[in-house]
Amino acid sequence: MNIVRPIKSVDDLANAGLVSDRDRQALEEVAARYAIALTPTVTKLIDRTDAADPIARQFVPDIAELIATPEERADPIGDHAHSPVEGIVHRYPDRVLLKAVHVCPVYCRFCFRREMVGPQGLGTLEPAAMKAAFDYISSHPEIWEVILTGGDPLVLSSRRLDEITRELAAIDHVKLVRFHTRVPVVDPPKIDAALIAALKASGKTTYIALHANHPRELTSEARAACARLVDAGLVMISQSVLLKGVNDDAAVLADLMKAFVETRIKPYYLHHPDLAPGTSHFRLAIEEGQKIVSSLRGRISGLCQPAYILDIPGGYGKAVIGESAIRKSADGCFSVSDYRGGEHSYPPSE
Repeated sequence: MNIVRPIKSVDDLANAGLVSDRDRQALEEVAARYAIALTPTVTKLIDRTDAADPIARQFVPDIAELIATPEERADPIGDHAHSPVEGIVHRYPDRVLLKAVHVCPVYCRFCFRREMVGPQGLGTLEPAAMKAAFDYISSHPEIWEVILTGGDPLVLSSRRLDEITRELAAIDHVKLVRFHTRVPVVDPPKIDAALIAALKASGKTTYIALHANHPRELTSEARAACARLVDAGLVMISQSVLLKGVNDDAAVLADLMKAFVETRIKPYYLHHPDLAPGTSHFRLAIEEGQKIVSSLRGRISGLCQPAYILDIPGGYGKAVIGESAIRKSADGCFSVSDYRGGEHSYPPSE
């Protein structure tokens, strides 16, 4: 199909052949609560002949989103509890999140900030709030890294991004600027020379954390967009979410991580899904996730290994939850498992 415009409503989804008339009414209830957006790039990736298409599952709304479970919460990782001023989350001593915008080019159905993003969400920081955010960063010399997130900061214009990086460039104690984004995979043409130049803060190192969850997202156009960023001197890392029905398969996950490395992106975090409302159909058991991630060991290069991460509910930070390969035995030695499942003894320290 010749898709040239973004999809932003249930009617748009129906017209694109992505939802049935039978589901429209229920999906309008979903749309009334959680924003819908698919770029033309994403829409073209969807296989309409596959009812379980992993791309569609990430972006096309599902009536399962109307089911909230008791453990789910509106702010699952505790952003609000660690927000000293609007737009800033200061959870760790040496870094802060700067949420300049709460708008995205696409809305993931599993988003942990789904109550905050989109037209019904927190919007874009007003100039006074942005100034207060920069003042906060300036007044806290322990802040070494500023992470632009939201929302997706790369939805902003190159001019606006340039204003932000200029402000950060003027703060001596900030050394790293990081952008979390999906834009290179969902809207590759936006990664042009002007935007790339705007991402560079003078005297700082810029990292781009790319969010992708399935190897099909790393199209030739997406890889070319990433190449433009890397060739310009920006460092790229990955973040993905382990999602039921999308990438909860060792072979798919291995292909994704290898695709990152081939694109000069270092695999970084593989997140266990957060307890966001209406997302239980995406969550698998932690034990199952550990088994999948453990199976990557030996299957693919060490360059391809992500850290399996859980954001502790309530805002207590991240924990690495990958299954340990080593356990202490009753005789004081250690039992170490290899990637084939074999067990080996390792002596204790003297």
